[in-house]
Amino acid sequence: MQAEIITIGDEILIGQIVDSNSAFIAKELNKIGVSVYQITSVQDDREHILRSLEEAGNRSSVVIVTGGLGPTKDDVTKPTLCQFFDDELVRDEKVLAHIEELFKKYINSPISDLNRQQALVPTKAKVLHNAFGTAPGLWMKKDKVSYFFLPGVPYEMKNLILTSVLPAIIEEYERPHIVHKTIMTYGMGESTIAEKIEDWENNLPSAIKLAYLPNLGRVKLRLSAKGQDKEALVSMVEDEAKKLYPLIGDIIYGEEEDGAIEVQIGKLLTEKRMTLATAESFTGGKIAEQVTSVPGASHYFKGSVVCYATETKIKVLGVPKELVEQYSVVSEEVAVAMAERVRDLLGSDFGIATTGNAGPTKGDSDADVGTVYIAISSPKGSFAQEFNMGNHRERVVKKSVGKAFELLYKEILNF
Repeated sequence: MQAEIITIGDEILIGQIVDSNSAFIAKELNKIGVSVYQITSVQDDREHILRSLEEAGNRSSVVIVTGGLGPTKDDVTKPTLCQFFDDELVRDEKVLAHIEELFKKYINSPISDLNRQQALVPTKAKVLHNAFGTAPGLWMKKDKVSYFFLPGVPYEMKNLILTSVLPAIIEEYERPHIVHKTIMTYGMGESTIAEKIEDWENNLPSAIKLAYLPNLGRVKLRLSAKGQDKEALVSMVEDEAKKLYPLIGDIIYGEEEDGAIEVQIGKLLTEKRMTLATAESFTGGKIAEQVTSVPGASHYFKGSVVCYATETKIKVLGVPKELVEQYSVVSEEVAVAMAERVRDLLGSDFGIATTGNAGPTKGDSDADVGTVYIAISSPKGSFAQEFNMGNHRERVVKKSVGKAFELLYKEILNF
């Protein structure tokens, strides 16, 4: 069974906002055995919307549309869908009461006629209650195809998907089971991994598909299977996944459901009752940002010193000026000193530090653009490694953050 997603809004097409809605919807549909055939973004234009609805309905059993349900003149979805379904708008008293209640509770201003118009719904639609906003969701059918129209505000859309749309699809349609298992690897390129697991890949059952998903030094290996017998699919995928660990276990840090590498680091630190601090130069606090994005990080993360300028490394962190003058601010020696100083300063078990030249021009060092040093300090000692991450500033930073987590993860495993 397949579905299509249509997002409506000029703001998407001009790059003003990123379409995160489609990614969420596609992921949730996949969980219930619905494959997304196509995702389309269209203008706030009647003819464009009508054409997209017609084309999607010819290809798929379910069409999910987000956006264009607001109260302003540029929101044309409801009048357009009336044309598509040969219907008309009528006022829904329950929706109006909900809108009035939201204004009374949270907005504390008089409700306008524009806002009251959001209570207008097509007569053929089943209204889906939007607990978090004024624009209701709508479920309409045409030629055995279900069309769901949802607000574009992400948290409103997500709630409607989970509480209304998915249950409706489950009840309405027979669906196959889709089983995925995604294994997370780091520190090895896609082609090298492919060589190591070539025999295993060639002998995969025909029902299982393997996808390589590379991203800046990390590669996800996704095993997928589709069919009617869920238990058999799960067992088959699990058996094949187990065969991978003897082949590349040294670069596997978990499975997707276990969380990203910073989540795994947090679990290890918690289990070992150890703590972490960071000293960041060219990464500008991005390591700390990812560490603290994990709930409960306060139990093991002591803090960070973002010592971007050389002067800050010396005056705040306490890196000896003589060390900088002798070896340069972008050096193994300074990186190690930064990791050791932040560990002492914040009283942590582990200290991690970054110093480098991300470009596009050279700073206080003559090191080539892309040259970085990442250092780890622990109760067992300190070390730093040199890397060249290329000449694209954003890529240098992202790759370095990823590499820092890889080095830290391996080091924590030694305790």
